[in-house]
Amino acid sequence: MQHSTPLTRSLSIQIRVVKALLMREVLTRYGRHNVGFLWIFFEPMMFTLGVTGLWTILKATHGSTLSITAFAVTGYSSVLVWRNTVGRCALAIVPNQSLLYHRNVRVIDLFIARALLELTGASLSFVFLTLFFMMFGLMEPPHDVAMMIAGWIYLCFWGMGLGLAVGALSERSETADRIWHTVSYLMFPLSGAVFMVQWLPPAFQKVVLFIPMVHGTEMLRGGYFGNAVKPHYNPFYMVVCDLLVWLVALMLVRDASKRVEPE
Repeated sequence: MQHSTPLTRSLSIQIRVVKALLMREVLTRYGRHNVGFLWIFFEPMMFTLGVTGLWTILKATHGSTLSITAFAVTGYSSVLVWRNTVGRCALAIVPNQSLLYHRNVRVIDLFIARALLELTGASLSFVFLTLFFMMFGLMEPPHDVAMMIAGWIYLCFWGMGLGLAVGALSERSETADRIWHTVSYLMFPLSGAVFMVQWLPPAFQKVVLFIPMVHGTEMLRGGYFGNAVKPHYNPFYMVVCDLLVWLVALMLVRDASKRVEPE
């Protein structure tokens, strides 16, 4: 009979804690009535669907002959991954501070639970909308699903790391949350949601490729559209960005944990 190590025991406890916090977050946020937890993906789905419909009705141009529907779904879904995740992690400690009375609940668990909830909703929304539009012939099947999944995973790790960092900073001051709202609006048009890097002037291409989210969006679209586009992304840069944001995030969360006392 194998004995569990302290690491595996701690990991097992943390998984149970995060599961419990996830269920609590779902019930607190969506309740038990009507569609309940289905709002997890209905919310991001309605946002993406609304933008896609508006863009299509207005016959807005995005600089190429690519499907407007597919372009909007891949673009705006990628935005929800990092924007909503960070938004939910900001100021997450105060309303859940009483839970820290339980010795197995840590500050990082509060962030992880909220981040996972948002990432699950965005992922389910993206998959559902893609399948839905494919049924009606508004979107073609993806050319490289594996490439799309890799880009999506990168965006998820980036969004969660950024969420932990902003969430920990917001414990110090609510100004961090207000600053993030401003930054997220500014980053939205620069994140790659409304353009492909290839369409930009060469000088500006080098500038936008410093923005981590652009690489994930380019990879996502490259997997979907295949040879119809020429995506620009650097896997090494993507991994380094994820590792750096997580390193900073974990340091900030550790500091926030020392500053927070259970009520």
